[in-house]
Amino acid sequence: MSIARIPIGALIGLVLTAMFLIMAIFAPWIAPFGNGEIVGEVWAPMSSAHWLGTDNIGRDLLTRIIYGARTTIFIAVLATALSFTLGAVLGFTAAVVGGWFDTIMSRFVDLLMSIPTLIFGLVVLSVLPSTMLTLILVMGILDSTRVYRLSRAVAVDINVMDFVEAARLRGEGTGWVIFREILPNALSPLISELGLRFIYAVLFLSALSFLGLGVQPPNADWGGMVKENKDGIVFGIGAALIPAAAIAALAISVNLVADWVLNRTTSLKGGRG
Repeated sequence: MSIARIPIGALIGLVLTAMFLIMAIFAPWIAPFGNGEIVGEVWAPMSSAHWLGTDNIGRDLLTRIIYGARTTIFIAVLATALSFTLGAVLGFTAAVVGGWFDTIMSRFVDLLMSIPTLIFGLVVLSVLPSTMLTLILVMGILDSTRVYRLSRAVAVDINVMDFVEAARLRGEGTGWVIFREILPNALSPLISELGLRFIYAVLFLSALSFLGLGVQPPNADWGGMVKENKDGIVFGIGAALIPAAAIAALAISVNLVADWVLNRTTSLKGGRG
C-alpha cells in the first residue's frame, strides 16, 4: 500500500497520531526542560527560549505538553485495553452461553449504564486515592459496559451462523467458539469502537483532572493543565487553550485513523481501501 493511496484525512490523522506517540514515548529526551522545573516568569509569552510560553508558576509549557502527552496517552491506552478485554470477553461469553449468565450480566451492565459515567467516576475517586492504577481501573471498568453491549450485540448475530454451528458439531468448546469463530468476524465494529473508546478515555481523564480528581500534581496531563491555567484567560493569556487544543487534535487524529481502518476492513467501499 503506497502513501498516495491513503486518503488525505487519514494521512493527516496518521501523522498527528504518530507525532503524539513519539512525544509520549520519548518525552524525557525531547522535552527542553524538566517536567516540574520552573524556568521563567509566570505566563511568559512565546519566545525562542520558550516556544509556547510558560504556565501559571513559570514552567515551560512545551515541556508540560510533552510530558502531559505521555501521561494522558499512557492512562488512556491502558484503560481502553482493559475496557475492551473485559467488555469483549464478557459480551461474547454472554452471547454464546446465554441463559442465566446472559441475563445477570446484561442487567448488571444496564444498572451501571443508568448512572452517568462522570458522576460515577467522581464518586469512586472521591473515596479512593487518585493514583494512575486507580484511574485506569475506574475508567476501564466503567467504559467496559459500552464495549460489552456492542460485543454482545455483534456476537448474538454471529452465534447463529452456520460456521459456528459447525464448530459446535465438531465438539469445539466455548473458548474456541469465542476466540476462533466469533472474535475474527467481530473485528470490524470493534476496531471502529476502539478508536471512539480511546478518544472517550482521553476526554474522560481530562474532565476528571480538570475537576481535581484525575492525575495529581506535579505530574502533567492536559486536563490538569487546562485547570491550572484557566485563570489566565481572564487576562487574555491563552496558556489554557494550548493543552485544550492538544486534546482536540489527538481526538480528531485518532478518529480519522479509526475511520480509515474501518473502511479498509469492511466491504463498505466495494472492497477498496
